[in-house]
Amino acid sequence: MLEGKKVIIFDMDGTLIDSVGVWNDVDRALIARLGGEEAGDVQAQRDEALRRFSKSASPYVDYCAFLGEKYNSLLTPEEIHTLRYEIAQEFLKNVIDYKPDADVFLHKLKQRGFTLVIATTTRRGNMDIYRTQNVNMLAKAKIDELFTLVYTREDAREIKPNPEIYLRVMSELGAAPEECLVFEDSLIGIEAAKNAGIQSVAVYDAYSDREREQINALADFQVQTYAQLMEREGL
Repeated sequence: MLEGKKVIIFDMDGTLIDSVGVWNDVDRALIARLGGEEAGDVQAQRDEALRRFSKSASPYVDYCAFLGEKYNSLLTPEEIHTLRYEIAQEFLKNVIDYKPDADVFLHKLKQRGFTLVIATTTRRGNMDIYRTQNVNMLAKAKIDELFTLVYTREDAREIKPNPEIYLRVMSELGAAPEECLVFEDSLIGIEAAKNAGIQSVAVYDAYSDREREQINALADFQVQTYAQLMEREGL
């Protein structure tokens, strides 16, 4: 898996950190504040909306506009967007954590001389919290000490499955696709890697199970846990 690779690129939500379920909790709380009685499958609803708005300059604002319309809110999309991140602050600082052994894997890769990159649709404001305020992540693996590049939602015009963010990583580092490896948990992330010509590793996350068959068919490698991966790669 790692043979011949120089640049290892990681997604964040669901790949390096256990956060997808947290964002579901945030959106349930948000929908309740908007007056919605039953949120249903908030993740499927969010994923579908973000895929639809992937070419937008502000897909998450568009997502909030969708929520406002669906739940008959009088708030503007921008006000809903602000409210969403007010609700999220406690989760971002004190609840979200690395997936088991992800921090250990990152340290081992760094020690072996790999260039590590984050390429995520997470907003820069959230990433800054992970970098400087998240108590769990700061205690285990500091992002600024491990990663050469950190690209967030604001660093690409189009979000995944568009390959723009991965193409930018390769351009910035002067790396060829065959020298890179992408770790992703979601179908749109695996699609983005494939569209960039980069091999991908599907990291298991329960919140992507509804797309598991498609993910496994498209990804070059699949791993259940980082502990299993390190054992398999002799790290």
